[in-house]
Amino acid sequence: MDNIIKKAVLTLVITALSLLITAQLLKPQIAAFIFSRALEQNLGRDISTDLPDGLHVFICGAGGPLPDMRRSGPCTGIIAGDKSYLFDAGAGNVRNLMLMGFPFHKLEAIYLTHLHSDHIDGLGQLMIQTWIAGQRKTPIIIYGPRGVTKVVNGFNTAYEIDAGFRTAHHGHGIAPPEGAGGVAVPIETPTKQSDTAAATLLPVSQAALSLQAILVSHEPVEPAFGYRLDYKNRSVVISGDTKFDNNLLVVSQNADLLIHEVLDPEMILQMADVLDAKGLNHLGKVFRDVPDYHTTPEETARIAADANVEELLMHHIVPPLPSDLLETLFLGQANEIYDGKITIAKDGMILSLPAGTDVINHRSGL
Repeated sequence: MDNIIKKAVLTLVITALSLLITAQLLKPQIAAFIFSRALEQNLGRDISTDLPDGLHVFICGAGGPLPDMRRSGPCTGIIAGDKSYLFDAGAGNVRNLMLMGFPFHKLEAIYLTHLHSDHIDGLGQLMIQTWIAGQRKTPIIIYGPRGVTKVVNGFNTAYEIDAGFRTAHHGHGIAPPEGAGGVAVPIETPTKQSDTAAATLLPVSQAALSLQAILVSHEPVEPAFGYRLDYKNRSVVISGDTKFDNNLLVVSQNADLLIHEVLDPEMILQMADVLDAKGLNHLGKVFRDVPDYHTTPEETARIAADANVEELLMHHIVPPLPSDLLETLFLGQANEIYDGKITIAKDGMILSLPAGTDVINHRSGL
């Protein structure tokens, strides 16, 4: 019996060594095969061809202005029917969108919630990507609050030389100069009234889609907008940056999905204390100033509950949460206020709301 066991063990060892040696000898061939398969599965992928009709949300940036390894700058992509739309253009958005297979060639417009740097610092790269990958023959339309024209024109100027290089290198057929850059469209600022919602209906090419710009409260940043999309009885609301805002609550009524910014003031003030203790009082003051124009987890949950939304996706997460262990601390009492599903957004999330259903399906696109 001992000899049988020894022979079996020896056979296993020899087999393992043989496989290891073979793997080492064939390492280049194995790597080439894996690389080839990865190219076939990912390069030029258009995820929209596999999606049912409805609203599909791409979290291309779930973070705020602070460094965050899990969350890029604010960016939300939405597919509605046969068109796609982008909301905000935080840094890192293009890489995430490309990895997720977002259809740039179907992009109708970009919509900015407001003109803080963390919401626009990826706009230049995004304009280049929509131009080349999207095969645009006209500049992308960029909607935003008052001041958007100055911002877009500035990016156009900054990227003008780069665009010229690309046309010279790839030719007019690939990079037509008339398609480069963006064209700004300032959104008319609605007037807040006590008895009606302050929202501006925006033009879109699809009859089945309604898109509204919602006036929110982010003073001294004025105006600032959220957005609501309704398509075939499915609905998504994007808050943008705002403190607790009754107008947003009113416009969010009965939405399927509320994507709302969240900041935990206790965690931020703790960070301010640490900065002060290190003699960085100027940064400490910045951190102490920030909470008064953002929304706490509990306030966000209150909006979701009072608006009777189906699901709450917390977005623009501040401070960064490098570990899931911090999520309970971050949420505070939110789950006691809102009894629907609460998810803390991460880059790469895709939420699908198929038309003709009431479900919201989650998957990872990265």
